[in-house]
This record gives sequence, structure tokens and C-alpha cells, in this order.
Amino acid sequence: MSTDVSTLIDRYVRDIPDYPQPGVVFKDITPLLSHPTALRTAIDALAEPLLGSEIDLVAGLEARGFIFAAPVAVRLGAGFVPLRKAGKLPAETLAESYDLEYGTATVEMHADAVPPGSRVLIVDDVLATGGTGRAAVDLIRRAGGTVVGLSVLLELGFLKGREKLADVELRALATV
Repeated sequence: MSTDVSTLIDRYVRDIPDYPQPGVVFKDITPLLSHPTALRTAIDALAEPLLGSEIDLVAGLEARGFIFAAPVAVRLGAGFVPLRKAGKLPAETLAESYDLEYGTATVEMHADAVPPGSRVLIVDDVLATGGTGRAAVDLIRRAGGTVVGLSVLLELGFLKGREKLADVELRALATV
């Protein structure tokens, strides 16, 4: 990761204390999204280490992962697969549930979205506890795809999400 990317992330990702609940410091990426140079630099930095790799599909996690995954897919000459919250896709789906601090959540994709043998990169905005990333990896693998990595804009290292993804090549543009 270049210093320029890390500096841009530091400059354009702001902390929102006590959101969505007291004691949580939310990492708000919207300032980065609204700055054209910062956004382009982040997308390029997510894609560049994988240029020339054999990647068939880029899977993006709802919702902010979509913002980065689709342009990364274009840069890599790959297709895009949306990984959505439960009940948001119109055709037959595969689902993977994961634990949250208080309850569970589910991520889904169309059952035919990842042909067996496809090489898939997963992209999201932030890696926190690793639950969503783990569910995405398991979902892609269950469909018969090969996960070539998980790339994120920002890793919240203190939450140790990386530990849930020890079997996946994880790339974070910045870690806090």
C-alpha cells in the first residue's frame, strides 16, 4: 500500500462517535466517496495488485462494498456479483448466515451467480469482526467458486476480523 493511499484514507474517512449505538466509533467513508481523486485512488489501489490475475468475478458486499467492487471488476475485466442482505434478490438464492453481536444476519447471492470453478475476488469497504467476510467466502466456496482473496478499503485491526479469515489472502489499503 502506498503512503498516498493511506494518507487519503486517513484524510477522507471520518470517525462518527456513538453511531450506530453508544460506544461505537463508526468509520464514515462518504467523504472519500465524494472526493473524485480519493475515490479513484482507492479503486485503483484495490485493483492494481490483481491486474493480470485470472479473476472471473468480483463479489461485492452490500451496500458499500458494491461501490468499490463494481469498478474493481471493470478494471480487472471481470464480472460483478452482488452479495445481498436476505430477501433482496429476485431469483433462487444461496444463503450464508453469520453471527452479530446481538443476533445473526444473512448474506445471499443468486444460486447461478458463481459457476463452479470461477475465480472470485471479494471486495468490501471495511473489515471489522470478519463475520460478513467469512460468510461471503463460505458462500462463494459452497457455490463451487475459488476465492482468490478479500480486498477492503479499511481494516479495523483491533476487532481481529482477520483471524476469521486466516485461510484467505486479505488485502487492506489501511488498518486502524
